[in-house]
Amino acid sequence: MGEYEERRDKKAGVQSMLKALLDDPILSDVPKNPTLYDVDILIGLELGSAMRISIIKLDATSFDVTVMNSATVKDLKLAIKKKVNDMEQSNMGHRQISWRGVWAKCCLSYNNHKLLNDDALQNFGVRNNSQVHFVPYVMAKESRSHSTRRKHRFFHGLNKLS
Repeated sequence: MGEYEERRDKKAGVQSMLKALLDDPILSDVPKNPTLYDVDILIGLELGSAMRISIIKLDATSFDVTVMNSATVKDLKLAIKKKVNDMEQSNMGHRQISWRGVWAKCCLSYNNHKLLNDDALQNFGVRNNSQVHFVPYVMAKESRSHSTRRKHRFFHGLNKLS
């Protein structure tokens, strides 16, 4: 019994020390439940192998995300998705956002250049402390990128069966 209580006391001590560390203002950018990837990114930011990017939303509010220097547009979108979902979870509880819908109506822009393909962010000139904007995005009819989505193919197939 004594060994069990000793382990429990040690675990409680470690948890209280971790909570005190995470409440320290110096570590304010560490998420409440950090993953190894989150810690890796923050270490990379300190070492210069990662960059912090400000995301400006359509309502002119902003938030910061951190990605590696070698990140692509897709990596940035995943970081935005994770950050927004974490913010929504902490503020309002579980709320589902349709990211497919978001990316269908908006895109990211840097220096008035839309980040549409999955190139490396550095190819667009994005660096540490850059500001990337959400902008409304309307797909041109000529590109017809949306017509190849599975949903459209599925419903077109149903019309042929009738």
